[in-house]
Amino acid sequence: MSDELKHIAIVMDGNGRWAKKRGLPRSMGHKEGLNTVKRITKAVSDLGIPYITLYIFSTENWKRTEAEVGFLMGLIKQHLKAELKFYADNNIRIEHIGNLSGLPQDIQDEINSVRDKTSAYTRTAIVLGINYGAHDEILRAIKKLNSDEIASINEESFSLKLDTGKIPPVDLLIRTGGEKRLSNFLLWQSAYAELYFTDTLWPDWTVENLYEAIEDYKKRNRRYGNA
Repeated sequence: MSDELKHIAIVMDGNGRWAKKRGLPRSMGHKEGLNTVKRITKAVSDLGIPYITLYIFSTENWKRTEAEVGFLMGLIKQHLKAELKFYADNNIRIEHIGNLSGLPQDIQDEINSVRDKTSAYTRTAIVLGINYGAHDEILRAIKKLNSDEIASINEESFSLKLDTGKIPPVDLLIRTGGEKRLSNFLLWQSAYAELYFTDTLWPDWTVENLYEAIEDYKKRNRRYGNA
């Protein structure tokens, strides 16, 4: 296995707490969090890192209030539409992981549209985890298997059944906001990922913070089970 940094994954935690600290509605934290998404994804693209996966909306997030879920769906749709020039200017393509059929039809249509419009861009892929949960992903992958495949399945062939398909495993998984758990995010793909936790809330996270995380990653000794 190579130690080259090919895939960063981020649990973007802290939007709500960022807003609460400032006496603002949670919606303002989510909006500010999108500004962070833009500057971090541009930095990743500038560094030539092929993949960045963002935990946008989990399968558990449906438990939030109807008003917040509705706001988030609208924000996702608006952001996808508004950033086509940004994707083109930075040679970024959009990919999606998660249960697409479980999303509102207009969100499904927008995700498919943006994927199609950016499919020729080759520098960096932003992989959006929307209605994503690792348990759900693994169960859906199992249901794709026929009896012949089950008899001959191995790690490599099963990986191809996951939403991530041929996307390389996660090298560096970052979580902002102070919590130290994976929260059902890319559990299969992060088996040998280096984990980086920071107390900084996502809207406050800077490009310099990203560089610090990458420098920390470079100092790790990735043994993959070897002594």
